Amino acid sequence: MKLSKYEQETIICYNEEEATASVYTYNNQLIKKLKRLSEKYPDKVKSERPEHRGAVSYLVPKRCVSVREPYSDQRRKADSIRAKTAKIRPPDRSIRSLNE
Repeated sequence: MKLSKYEQETIICYNEEEATASVYTYNNQLIKKLKRLSEKYPDKVKSERPEHRGAVSYLVPKRCVSVREPYSDQRRKADSIRAKTAKIRPPDRSIRSLNE
């Protein structure tokens, strides 16, 4: 039985005592990132336990979890102008997806 998008959760859980956070997710982009980080930093980012139906669970350093202020329209416009002036273009997603 396939889970609906609503049921495909990402849960980040940590407490004040431990230095790590548990990340449980179905999000493909986050799964790829966690896998890449676990390969690059095997001593810090570790697969926590096997999950079912395509989910993964990793332990990560708590300091890797952050909540940032959303971009304001003014900041987004200024960044866009700065990128255009520097001739910076976003990556071509179609090429990137073929390489993954």
